[in-house]
Amino acid sequence: MLALAATPALAKSSGTILLQERCATCHDLKGPAAVTLSALRMRKGPDLFYAGNKYRAGWLVRWLEKPTRIRPAGMFYLDHIKPGPKRDVIDTTTLTPHLALNAGDAVSAAEALMGLKANGKLLGTKPFIPGPSPMGEMTFDKFYGCTACHEIEPEFGGLSGPEVYTAGRRLTPEFMLSFIRDPQAWNPKGLMPNKHVPEANIPKLVNFLIELAKKDWK
Repeated sequence: MLALAATPALAKSSGTILLQERCATCHDLKGPAAVTLSALRMRKGPDLFYAGNKYRAGWLVRWLEKPTRIRPAGMFYLDHIKPGPKRDVIDTTTLTPHLALNAGDAVSAAEALMGLKANGKLLGTKPFIPGPSPMGEMTFDKFYGCTACHEIEPEFGGLSGPEVYTAGRRLTPEFMLSFIRDPQAWNPKGLMPNKHVPEANIPKLVNFLIELAKKDWK
């Protein structure tokens, strides 16, 4: 009877065990976010203790099976660049590929990640309603200069931040809204600056990223 009673608990925690054994060395699963630059530099991957409020579950499963690099120059740009003919270029020999999981483990890990929902109060209570994004690219690129750090399409844009042409597939709209509004609320020492985007413009940027992600970038 004891063994039977323990079985559901073990099955339920298999994804959590997988995260602890295979992911915790590079990702913070418990929080809080780093509050000093030295602590931030010690982290090899993004924080995951609020993954359930950040990522789309379906994307997580697919990505964990076939991971691709989202940050062209890794977590810390200066650690992975070298001088090029015209400007600094990425030194790919310093980058480590992300481990890939089999289909079953990917589902288990994604389920466990979706249960990590710290900082939920930052998301607000109103669901995001997608809409048109007039002048979305102009707003993103020209008004706020986001392409200085982010690729808006493959091989076009900055390399110090994560690519954004897939953001609409992997990130929830509610997280994007909140993060654009106040990046430091999620990551106090992160490299993303607070652009103090007017509230009326934040949904325009999110809608633009959602529409951008619908394109076939393969």
